[in-house]
Amino acid sequence: MDTATHITMGIAIGGVATLDPAIAGNSTFMTAVMVSTVVGSHAPDFDTIMKLKNNAAYIRHHRGITHSIPAVIFWGIFVASIIHLFVPEVNFLHLWLWTFLAVILHVFVDIFNAYGTQAYRPFTKKWVAHGFISTFDPYIFSLHLIGIIAWIIGAHPGYTWAAIYFIIVLYYIKRYLDKREIVKLLYENFDNIEQIATYPTTKQNIWRVAISTDSQFFVGQVKDGHIKVDDRFKKHILPDNPLMDKALSDKNIAAFLSFSPIYRWEIHEYDDFTEVRFMDLRYRHEGHYPFVAIVQIDDHLQIMNSYTGWVFSEKKLRNKLNVDEQTTS
Repeated sequence: MDTATHITMGIAIGGVATLDPAIAGNSTFMTAVMVSTVVGSHAPDFDTIMKLKNNAAYIRHHRGITHSIPAVIFWGIFVASIIHLFVPEVNFLHLWLWTFLAVILHVFVDIFNAYGTQAYRPFTKKWVAHGFISTFDPYIFSLHLIGIIAWIIGAHPGYTWAAIYFIIVLYYIKRYLDKREIVKLLYENFDNIEQIATYPTTKQNIWRVAISTDSQFFVGQVKDGHIKVDDRFKKHILPDNPLMDKALSDKNIAAFLSFSPIYRWEIHEYDDFTEVRFMDLRYRHEGHYPFVAIVQIDDHLQIMNSYTGWVFSEKKLRNKLNVDEQTTS
Protein backbone atom coordinates (compact mmCIF):
# COMPACT_ATOMS: atom_id res chain seq x y z
CA MET A 1 0.00 0.00 0.00
CA ASP A 2 1.01 3.66 -0.20
CA THR A 3 2.71 5.45 2.68
CA ALA A 4 -0.37 7.43 3.74
CA THR A 5 -2.48 4.28 4.07
CA HIS A 6 0.24 2.48 6.05
CA ILE A 7 0.44 5.41 8.48
CA THR A 8 -3.33 5.48 8.99
CA MET A 9 -3.21 1.73 9.58
CA GLY A 10 -0.64 2.35 12.31
CA ILE A 11 -3.05 4.83 13.90
CA ALA A 12 -5.82 2.24 13.65
CA ILE A 13 -3.74 -0.42 15.42
CA GLY A 14 -2.94 2.14 18.11
CA GLY A 15 -6.66 2.72 18.52
CA VAL A 16 -7.46 -0.97 18.78
CA ALA A 17 -4.72 -1.25 21.42
CA THR A 18 -6.88 0.81 23.78
CA LEU A 19 -8.90 -2.38 24.29
CA ASP A 20 -5.82 -3.87 25.99
CA PRO A 21 -6.40 -3.60 29.79
CA ALA A 22 -2.68 -2.95 30.29
CA ILE A 23 -2.92 0.16 28.11
CA ALA A 24 -6.45 1.50 28.70
CA GLY A 25 -6.45 4.53 31.00
CA ASN A 26 -2.66 4.92 30.92
CA SER A 27 -1.97 7.99 28.80
CA THR A 28 1.80 7.46 28.77
CA PHE A 29 1.43 3.87 27.61
CA MET A 30 -1.19 4.85 25.00
CA THR A 31 1.15 7.51 23.57
CA ALA A 32 4.07 5.06 23.47
CA VAL A 33 1.97 2.43 21.71
CA MET A 34 0.62 4.95 19.20
CA VAL A 35 4.10 6.14 18.26
CA SER A 36 5.36 2.57 18.08
CA THR A 37 2.49 1.28 15.91
CA VAL A 38 2.73 4.22 13.49
CA VAL A 39 6.49 3.77 13.11
CA GLY A 40 6.13 -0.01 12.97
CA SER A 41 3.45 0.26 10.33
CA HIS A 42 5.89 2.09 8.07
CA ALA A 43 9.13 0.35 9.09
CA PRO A 44 9.26 -2.32 6.31
CA ASP A 45 9.34 0.51 3.76
CA PHE A 46 12.49 2.02 5.24
CA ASP A 47 14.21 0.29 2.33
CA THR A 48 13.22 3.28 0.17
CA ILE A 49 16.58 4.66 1.25
CA MET A 50 18.00 2.38 -1.46
CA LYS A 51 16.83 4.98 -3.99
CA LEU A 52 19.76 7.10 -2.85
CA LYS A 53 22.06 4.44 -4.28
CA ASN A 54 20.33 3.76 -7.62
CA ASN A 55 17.07 2.54 -9.10
CA ALA A 56 18.42 -0.96 -9.69
CA ALA A 57 19.15 -1.44 -5.99
CA TYR A 58 15.75 -0.02 -5.06
CA ILE A 59 13.78 -2.20 -7.47
CA ARG A 60 15.69 -5.34 -6.50
CA HIS A 61 15.33 -4.80 -2.74
CA HIS A 62 12.12 -2.77 -2.21
CA ARG A 63 9.54 -5.00 -0.53
CA GLY A 64 12.14 -7.75 -0.57
CA ILE A 65 14.18 -8.68 2.48
CA THR A 66 12.63 -5.89 4.56
CA HIS A 67 9.25 -7.60 4.15
CA SER A 68 10.54 -11.11 4.87
CA ILE A 69 9.62 -13.24 7.87
CA PRO A 70 12.90 -12.55 9.73
CA ALA A 71 12.54 -8.81 9.01
CA VAL A 72 8.99 -8.74 10.38
CA ILE A 73 10.28 -10.18 13.65
CA PHE A 74 13.22 -7.75 13.65
CA TRP A 75 11.14 -4.62 12.98
CA GLY A 76 8.76 -5.39 15.83
CA ILE A 77 11.57 -5.85 18.34
CA PHE A 78 13.68 -2.98 17.00
CA VAL A 79 10.95 -0.33 16.95
CA ALA A 80 9.49 -1.36 20.31
CA SER A 81 12.97 -1.38 21.87
CA ILE A 82 13.73 2.14 20.65
CA ILE A 83 10.42 3.46 22.02
CA HIS A 84 10.97 1.60 25.29
CA LEU A 85 14.26 3.44 25.81
CA PHE A 86 12.29 6.68 26.15
CA VAL A 87 9.47 5.21 28.29
CA PRO A 88 11.06 2.33 30.23
CA GLU A 89 8.17 2.28 32.70
CA VAL A 90 5.73 0.76 30.19
CA ASN A 91 5.32 -3.00 29.78
CA PHE A 92 7.65 -4.05 26.96
CA LEU A 93 5.75 -7.23 26.08
CA HIS A 94 2.51 -5.37 25.37
CA LEU A 95 4.38 -2.60 23.53
CA TRP A 96 6.11 -5.17 21.33
CA LEU A 97 2.96 -7.17 20.63
CA TRP A 98 1.07 -4.15 19.27
CA THR A 99 4.08 -2.97 17.31
CA PHE A 100 4.54 -6.47 15.92
CA LEU A 101 0.88 -6.50 14.83
CA ALA A 102 1.38 -3.18 12.99
CA VAL A 103 4.40 -4.58 11.14
CA ILE A 104 2.58 -7.79 10.24
CA LEU A 105 -0.40 -5.81 8.92
CA HIS A 106 1.90 -3.74 6.70
CA VAL A 107 3.44 -6.80 5.05
CA PHE A 108 0.13 -8.65 4.91
CA VAL A 109 -1.75 -5.95 3.00
CA ASP A 110 1.15 -5.50 0.56
CA ILE A 111 0.74 -9.00 -0.85
CA PHE A 112 -2.69 -8.15 -2.26
CA ASN A 113 -1.67 -5.43 -4.73
CA ALA A 114 -0.04 -5.81 -8.14
CA TYR A 115 3.44 -4.77 -6.99
CA GLY A 116 3.59 -7.52 -4.39
CA THR A 117 6.31 -8.45 -1.92
CA GLN A 118 8.74 -11.24 -1.04
CA ALA A 119 6.87 -11.96 2.18
CA TYR A 120 7.81 -15.65 2.27
CA ARG A 121 11.57 -15.18 2.38
CA PRO A 122 13.78 -16.97 3.39
CA PHE A 123 11.75 -19.96 2.19
CA THR A 124 11.34 -18.51 -1.30
CA LYS A 125 12.25 -15.31 -3.13
CA LYS A 126 9.11 -15.50 -5.23
CA TRP A 127 7.15 -12.26 -5.47
CA VAL A 128 3.67 -12.61 -3.99
CA ALA A 129 1.28 -10.25 -5.75
CA HIS A 130 -2.36 -11.28 -5.69
CA GLY A 131 -3.40 -8.15 -7.58
CA PHE A 132 -6.89 -7.42 -6.31
CA ILE A 133 -6.30 -4.32 -4.15
CA SER A 134 -4.90 -1.06 -5.54
CA THR A 135 -1.65 0.26 -4.11
CA PHE A 136 -3.72 3.29 -3.17
CA ASP A 137 -7.31 2.27 -2.57
CA PRO A 138 -9.54 5.32 -1.95
CA TYR A 139 -12.17 3.22 -0.15
CA ILE A 140 -9.70 1.76 2.34
CA PHE A 141 -8.04 5.12 2.89
CA SER A 142 -11.40 6.88 3.32
CA LEU A 143 -12.52 4.33 5.90
CA HIS A 144 -9.37 5.06 7.89
CA LEU A 145 -10.01 8.79 7.69
CA ILE A 146 -13.56 8.21 8.93
CA GLY A 147 -12.16 6.22 11.86
CA ILE A 148 -9.69 8.97 12.74
CA ILE A 149 -12.39 11.67 12.59
CA ALA A 150 -14.78 9.57 14.67
CA TRP A 151 -12.04 9.07 17.26
CA ILE A 152 -11.31 12.80 17.38
CA ILE A 153 -14.94 13.69 17.99
CA GLY A 154 -15.25 11.23 20.85
CA ALA A 155 -16.06 7.74 19.53
CA HIS A 156 -14.48 4.84 21.41
CA PRO A 157 -11.31 4.03 19.41
CA GLY A 158 -11.25 0.32 20.10
CA TYR A 159 -14.83 -0.41 19.04
CA THR A 160 -14.68 2.12 16.18
CA TRP A 161 -11.62 0.54 14.60
CA ALA A 162 -12.92 -2.98 15.18
CA ALA A 163 -16.07 -2.05 13.23
CA ILE A 164 -14.11 -0.37 10.45
CA TYR A 165 -11.76 -3.32 10.04
CA PHE A 166 -14.72 -5.67 9.88
CA ILE A 167 -15.96 -3.63 6.91
CA ILE A 168 -12.49 -3.66 5.34
CA VAL A 169 -12.30 -7.46 5.65
CA LEU A 170 -15.64 -7.72 3.80
CA TYR A 171 -14.26 -5.35 1.15
CA TYR A 172 -11.19 -7.55 0.67
CA ILE A 173 -13.43 -10.57 0.22
CA LYS A 174 -15.50 -8.69 -2.33
CA ARG A 175 -12.42 -7.66 -4.34
CA TYR A 176 -11.06 -11.22 -4.21
CA LEU A 177 -14.33 -12.55 -5.61
CA ASP A 178 -14.24 -9.84 -8.31
CA LYS A 179 -10.78 -10.95 -9.36
CA ARG A 180 -11.77 -14.62 -9.37
CA GLU A 181 -14.60 -13.84 -11.79
CA ILE A 182 -12.23 -11.87 -14.03
CA VAL A 183 -9.67 -14.67 -14.12
CA LYS A 184 -12.43 -17.15 -14.95
CA LEU A 185 -13.63 -14.88 -17.76
CA LEU A 186 -10.12 -14.59 -19.20
CA TYR A 187 -9.61 -18.36 -19.21
CA GLU A 188 -12.89 -18.73 -21.07
CA ASN A 189 -11.78 -16.30 -23.79
CA PHE A 190 -8.07 -17.00 -24.27
CA ASP A 191 -6.33 -20.26 -25.11
CA ASN A 192 -3.15 -21.65 -23.59
CA ILE A 193 -2.83 -19.04 -20.85
CA GLU A 194 0.44 -19.30 -18.94
CA GLN A 195 0.12 -16.30 -16.63
CA ILE A 196 -2.34 -13.54 -15.74
CA ALA A 197 -1.52 -10.29 -13.97
CA THR A 198 -4.42 -8.18 -12.71
CA TYR A 199 -4.18 -4.54 -11.73
CA PRO A 200 -7.30 -3.09 -10.08
CA THR A 201 -8.07 0.56 -10.70
CA THR A 202 -9.73 3.00 -8.33
CA LYS A 203 -13.00 2.24 -10.15
CA GLN A 204 -14.66 -0.92 -8.92
CA ASN A 205 -15.85 -1.98 -12.38
CA ILE A 206 -12.57 -1.53 -14.28
CA TRP A 207 -9.52 -3.79 -14.03
CA ARG A 208 -6.31 -3.72 -16.07
CA VAL A 209 -5.00 -7.10 -17.14
CA ALA A 210 -1.89 -8.52 -18.78
CA ILE A 211 -2.03 -12.04 -20.16
CA SER A 212 0.80 -14.30 -21.25
CA THR A 213 -0.08 -17.27 -23.46
CA ASP A 214 2.22 -19.78 -25.09
CA SER A 215 2.66 -17.53 -28.13
CA GLN A 216 1.36 -14.02 -27.39
CA PHE A 217 0.94 -11.26 -24.83
CA PHE A 218 -2.39 -9.50 -24.46
CA VAL A 219 -2.80 -6.21 -22.59
CA GLY A 220 -6.17 -4.65 -21.93
CA GLN A 221 -8.92 -4.13 -19.43
CA VAL A 222 -12.04 -5.76 -18.13
CA LYS A 223 -14.95 -3.38 -17.64
CA ASP A 224 -18.31 -4.57 -16.35
CA GLY A 225 -17.48 -8.12 -17.40
CA HIS A 226 -16.40 -7.16 -20.93
CA ILE A 227 -12.84 -7.67 -22.18
CA LYS A 228 -11.14 -4.98 -24.24
CA VAL A 229 -7.74 -5.83 -25.73
CA ASP A 230 -5.62 -2.69 -26.12
CA ASP A 231 -2.37 -4.31 -27.30
CA ARG A 232 -1.20 -7.71 -28.40
CA PHE A 233 2.37 -8.78 -28.98
CA LYS A 234 3.91 -11.93 -30.37
CA LYS A 235 6.02 -13.68 -27.76
CA HIS A 236 9.69 -14.09 -28.66
CA ILE A 237 12.23 -16.14 -26.75
CA LEU A 238 15.28 -14.19 -25.66
CA PRO A 239 18.06 -14.86 -28.20
CA ASP A 240 21.08 -16.83 -27.09
CA ASN A 241 23.89 -14.60 -28.32
CA PRO A 242 26.76 -12.48 -26.90
CA LEU A 243 24.75 -9.24 -27.18
CA MET A 244 21.86 -10.51 -25.09
CA ASP A 245 24.22 -12.21 -22.64
CA LYS A 246 25.90 -8.85 -22.10
CA ALA A 247 22.55 -7.11 -21.68
CA LEU A 248 21.40 -9.64 -19.09
CA SER A 249 24.59 -9.08 -17.09
CA ASP A 250 23.73 -5.40 -16.55
CA LYS A 251 22.54 -4.56 -13.02
CA ASN A 252 19.55 -2.54 -14.23
CA ILE A 253 18.32 -5.27 -16.56
CA ALA A 254 18.87 -7.93 -13.89
CA ALA A 255 16.89 -5.88 -11.35
CA PHE A 256 14.02 -5.42 -13.80
CA LEU A 257 13.86 -9.13 -14.67
CA SER A 258 13.91 -10.12 -11.00
CA PHE A 259 10.72 -8.12 -10.50
CA SER A 260 8.69 -8.19 -13.72
CA PRO A 261 6.75 -11.40 -14.49
CA ILE A 262 5.19 -10.29 -17.81
CA TYR A 263 7.37 -8.25 -20.14
CA ARG A 264 8.39 -7.88 -23.77
CA TRP A 265 11.73 -6.87 -25.23
CA GLU A 266 13.03 -5.00 -28.27
CA ILE A 267 16.43 -4.53 -29.92
CA HIS A 268 17.24 -1.34 -31.81
CA GLU A 269 20.45 -0.95 -33.80
CA TYR A 270 22.10 2.45 -34.25
CA ASP A 271 25.33 3.59 -35.91
CA ASP A 272 27.58 3.22 -32.87
CA PHE A 273 25.63 1.04 -30.47
CA THR A 274 22.76 -1.37 -29.99
CA GLU A 275 19.94 -0.75 -27.56
CA VAL A 276 18.08 -3.52 -25.73
CA ARG A 277 14.85 -2.52 -24.03
CA PHE A 278 12.50 -4.42 -21.71
CA MET A 279 8.96 -3.21 -20.91
CA ASP A 280 6.71 -4.41 -18.09
CA LEU A 281 3.30 -5.09 -19.63
CA ARG A 282 1.38 -4.77 -16.35
CA TYR A 283 1.54 -0.99 -16.25
CA ARG A 284 0.10 0.38 -19.48
CA HIS A 285 -0.48 4.13 -19.27
CA GLU A 286 -2.02 6.15 -22.12
CA GLY A 287 -0.74 3.70 -24.70
CA HIS A 288 2.76 3.47 -23.23
CA TYR A 289 4.58 1.13 -20.87
CA PRO A 290 6.38 3.43 -18.41
CA PHE A 291 8.18 0.81 -16.33
CA VAL A 292 11.22 -0.11 -18.41
CA ALA A 293 14.80 -1.29 -18.38
CA ILE A 294 17.18 -0.25 -21.13
CA VAL A 295 20.85 -0.90 -21.88
CA GLN A 296 23.04 0.53 -24.62
CA ILE A 297 25.93 -1.65 -25.81
CA ASP A 298 28.68 -0.52 -28.18
CA ASP A 299 30.13 -2.45 -31.11
CA HIS A 300 32.77 -3.98 -28.83
CA LEU A 301 30.12 -5.45 -26.52
CA GLN A 302 30.82 -2.93 -23.78
CA ILE A 303 27.92 -1.44 -21.81
CA MET A 304 27.76 2.29 -22.47
CA ASN A 305 24.77 3.13 -20.34
CA SER A 306 21.67 1.63 -18.75
CA TYR A 307 18.61 2.59 -16.76
CA THR A 308 15.57 1.04 -15.11
CA GLY A 309 12.56 2.73 -13.57
CA TRP A 310 9.45 4.71 -14.41
CA VAL A 311 9.53 7.06 -17.40
CA PHE A 312 6.47 8.49 -19.09
CA SER A 313 8.00 9.88 -22.29
CA GLU A 314 10.84 9.01 -24.64
CA LYS A 315 12.38 12.44 -24.06
CA LYS A 316 12.56 11.91 -20.30
CA LEU A 317 14.08 8.48 -20.83
CA ARG A 318 16.80 9.96 -23.05
CA ASN A 319 17.47 12.65 -20.46
CA LYS A 320 17.86 10.03 -17.73
CA LEU A 321 20.23 8.00 -19.88
CA ASN A 322 22.30 11.10 -20.62
CA VAL A 323 22.46 12.02 -16.93
CA ASP A 324 23.52 8.49 -15.99
CA GLU A 325 26.13 8.52 -18.75
CA GLN A 326 27.60 11.79 -17.49
CA THR A 327 27.62 10.41 -13.92
CA THR A 328 29.54 7.28 -14.86
CA SER A 329 31.94 8.95 -17.31
